[in-house]
Amino acid sequence: MAIKITSKQPNFGNSRSHAKNQGNKIQKLNFQTITVNGVKVKVTAREKRTLDKGNK
Repeated sequence: MAIKITSKQPNFGNSRSHAKNQGNKIQKLNFQTITVNGVKVKVTAREKRTLDKGNK
C-alpha cells in the first residue's frame, strides 16, 4: 500500500446553476502513485512534476 505524504486537503464549494440551484461540490486532489527509493508514495500531480523536475 502506498503512503500519502502530502498535507493538502480537498477544496469545498457550492455548485450553482443558471437557475440558482445550489448544491455542495468537492474538488478532490489528483493523486498519483510513484516509487521513491523503493517505497510507493502517493503524491499530487503537482508534487510529482516538482520531483521529476529535480531529478533532471
